[in-house]
Amino acid sequence: MKIFGFLSVIMFMLFSCKEDRGSYHGGYYWIYGYGLSATERYEAMAAISEKWKIKYYSVGGCLVEPDEMKRIDAINKRTYNAIERKYGKGWREKYRKDVDGFVMKSADVMDVLITNPFFSNELKKYNIEIYNLDKEVLVLNDKDEFRVTVYKNELQYENKECFKVAVNTKNRTVNLIK
Repeated sequence: MKIFGFLSVIMFMLFSCKEDRGSYHGGYYWIYGYGLSATERYEAMAAISEKWKIKYYSVGGCLVEPDEMKRIDAINKRTYNAIERKYGKGWREKYRKDVDGFVMKSADVMDVLITNPFFSNELKKYNIEIYNLDKEVLVLNDKDEFRVTVYKNELQYENKECFKVAVNTKNRTVNLIK
C-alpha cells in the first residue's frame, strides 16, 4: 500500500508539472499595465496583437499600490519568459519595431481605403463620412495584410460595428469580410 501511495504521488507530480506560460489565456499572452498609458502606443500594440498573440490590459490607473505593482510585475515577468521561449531572445526589439512601424503602416492602409471605390460605397451604405471614420486596424500575419473594422459610434452598442474589410497595402486591394 505504501508503494502504491508513493507511486501515486510521483505520478501526480510528473503529470501536474506544466511549462509556465505566464498569463496565457485564449491563445494570447496577456501583459498587464498600470499607470498613465500612452493611447497611441496601446492602439499600435492592439493592432499587432494578432501577429504576436500578445495583448495588453491596464489593471490600474495613475494610483497603484506598491504591493499591487509587485504582483503585476511578477506575473508579467513570468509572461515575458514564456514569450521569450516562444519567440526567442530578441523578441522585444522585434516587437517594438513592429509597434513603432505600425504608424506608417496605418497611414498606408488609410491611403488605400480613401482611394478605393468599393470602400467608399460601403461607407455610404452606413452614412459614414471618410473624415469621421471610427476604425480598428489589425495587422494580420503578412506584413502587408490588415483587417479594418469600421464602427459608427452613434449607433446602439450592439450595432456599432458596421463592416470589416481585408486590406492589402502591397496590391492595394480591399475585400469585404463576412
